[in-house]
Amino acid sequence: MTTILAATDFSTRSDRALRRAALLARRSGARLVLVHTVDDDQAERKIAAEMAAATALLAEQARTFREVDGLDCEARVVTGAPFEGVIAAAREAEAGLIVVGPHRRRPLMDTFLGTTAERIIRASPVPVLMANGVPAAAYAHALFATDLSDCSAEAARRLAGLDLCQGAQLSVLYLFDAPEVRLMLRSSISTPKLRAHLAEVGRNAAGELSTFVRDTGLAPTGEVVRHIETLPAHDICSRARAIGADLVVVGTRGRTGLAGLVVGSVAMEVLRIATVDVLAVPPAAAGAQDAAQG
Repeated sequence: MTTILAATDFSTRSDRALRRAALLARRSGARLVLVHTVDDDQAERKIAAEMAAATALLAEQARTFREVDGLDCEARVVTGAPFEGVIAAAREAEAGLIVVGPHRRRPLMDTFLGTTAERIIRASPVPVLMANGVPAAAYAHALFATDLSDCSAEAARRLAGLDLCQGAQLSVLYLFDAPEVRLMLRSSISTPKLRAHLAEVGRNAAGELSTFVRDTGLAPTGEVVRHIETLPAHDICSRARAIGADLVVVGTRGRTGLAGLVVGSVAMEVLRIATVDVLAVPPAAAGAQDAAQG
């Protein structure tokens, strides 16, 4: 990871993305690129005015990172749809990571799907980090959630390449489903037999997780296997809270291999409800495929 791109709309939410990106850049020695996109679907005079104002403000932020934080930092203001501008800038800068701020949380309506952050994650060919927490230090404990698929294995390898978890604890979580349990409940099977069955399935799942960890080269401090109790995304976030994780890592594809399925469900739901930072890791070349489909 030689270049980190941080997207900003100059909101207080975006400040978290800039500070987290700066922390990562300082630690890794990566170049930091700040990007702001001006919507080009408006009058030319307004575009010019916004471009001038954004260029001045972003240049000042980049100067602060250079002089105060000692970073190799540059500013880029581009035009277009916000998510398209960020993706184009990331490709041009050959960024290995995109950092964005948290989405707006509104109690009466879900505004996440279709927002700039969601579209960036769907279209990005590189991992995207959503900075939900207040960035104060390097990550102390990361939780990697896997479904043991090939795409999840690739996400594990890409995570290692980013080196975000150096010096941190790393827990790996595998949530397994046992659909037959619902049938067993309907057949009035005894509780001890039900528990024994779940224990057996859990042992098999633990063996599969150990094989996954060995094959991907992960070196976790803990391996956790849990039967899905509510919804996968909620179980993932619940486990993150239980272990005090400050970073959750999810792949944006799963066992189905259908473009957008996991992005539209588990991964996006984690991004929507998590209160800690979330790293969304796509498989190679997925961003271009999703962009074409979207």
